[in-house]
Amino acid sequence: MGQMLAIAVLAAGKGTRMRSAHPKVLQPLAGATLVDWVLQSCKPLNPQRRLLVVGHQAERVQQHAQRRHQQVEFVLQQPQRGTGHSVQQLLQPLADFTGTLLVLNGDVPLLRSATLGQLVERHHQSGSVVTVLTACLEEPKGYGRVFCDDQQQVSAIVEDRDCTDEQRRNRLINAGVYCFHWPSLAAVLPRLKADNQQEELYLTDAVGLLNPATQFMVEDATEISGVNDRSQLAACEQVLQQRLRQQWLAAGVSFLDPASCSLSPGTRFGRDVVVEPQSHFRGSNSIGDGCRIGPGALIEDSQLEADVEVTFSVVRQARLARGSTVGPFAHLRPGAVLGENCKVGNFVEVKNSRLGADVKASHLSYLGDAHLGRGVNVGAGTITANFDGTSKHPTTVGEGSSIGANTVLVAPVALGRDVTVAAGSTITNDVTDDAMAIARCRQVEKAAWHKPVDPHGADSTPGAEAEDDQPS
Repeated sequence: MGQMLAIAVLAAGKGTRMRSAHPKVLQPLAGATLVDWVLQSCKPLNPQRRLLVVGHQAERVQQHAQRRHQQVEFVLQQPQRGTGHSVQQLLQPLADFTGTLLVLNGDVPLLRSATLGQLVERHHQSGSVVTVLTACLEEPKGYGRVFCDDQQQVSAIVEDRDCTDEQRRNRLINAGVYCFHWPSLAAVLPRLKADNQQEELYLTDAVGLLNPATQFMVEDATEISGVNDRSQLAACEQVLQQRLRQQWLAAGVSFLDPASCSLSPGTRFGRDVVVEPQSHFRGSNSIGDGCRIGPGALIEDSQLEADVEVTFSVVRQARLARGSTVGPFAHLRPGAVLGENCKVGNFVEVKNSRLGADVKASHLSYLGDAHLGRGVNVGAGTITANFDGTSKHPTTVGEGSSIGANTVLVAPVALGRDVTVAAGSTITNDVTDDAMAIARCRQVEKAAWHKPVDPHGADSTPGAEAEDDQPS
């Protein structure tokens, strides 16, 4: 853009109406936080400086921003005495800065990068000292009104409560986002006075001291929506979700019931993916070509290769190779890795385990800290007993092995290749290749046995079932 650009994000407020223990700017929104969306929208503008003004729970806000965003400077506003006071805190950090300052709010998360770019460009083209972002609202109540001439020169910004009835009919409102020639703003900031009911310093008062001032109206008024309560947070969530769905519909993803699904900005889809109703994506995901997700799936921080199917299941921090199928009602926990064409069926839980290609675990099993080779078949009700009360231990099953139903593999234990485990076994020792392992009590049958007769008239004597069932 030719001129130096600094961006200040005002994020010091408490957000009392949120009724929350968390700072308002850290409220969750579409897989990120309010302030994440604002800081992210600035990146394409390539500013020389990004400053975050913090105040309420400043340390938490700063720690969050440091984890998620690079090259952000932090400015403390303590106490918080209004938007003008907030920008006054920039006088020292920007003492040597002579370029353009873009002022954003940490609780206005829907502004697009393109809109911000147009605002800055219009500001530079107009030669104005300040450019005010505005919107035309059907219901402008509560917003400050912006008055300007045919050349878009701003003559006044009047707060809603100070407007006359005539002025209230003006639907052009102040969005609270500004582009300033910083040296001009810095010169008038010390002149601000708290002559109002709130006894705060308003940035709009500084705008009134600057000339020339112009306005730039945003085309889509929803972009300037702020968040002051849970209802407004939910409304912003819907806008962002709709944007994400439209983005991926245009890229070749099919949503059978788009409104019932939610996405995260970190999810990437291949082509010809079908997303069935009530499916949700959280965190960072990669969904390969031809996958079919849902109905009723939750995918979080996972990588799915092409042609994977997940039905009525939860997949978290897992990797699924091409052609694998999951569900219904399966749970892949962190560290689950499925090879090509694996099948993990109903009521199967996999945790921190690697399943080779063509492994089948079709029903009612728990596989934890296990490594299963190619082609292993896991019978219904198989459990890896991986925890001894103190530590987790591994289970290894060689390729081609078959585990009978209702088997417990007590770790640490290793089964070789092409092993067969008889149903109902509890395996505590390693098993060699090509062997069959049977670990269960021998069945005993007592012929012509009848329950004892209770002399008091009951059908059986308490404890009769506890007859010795061992061979005699």
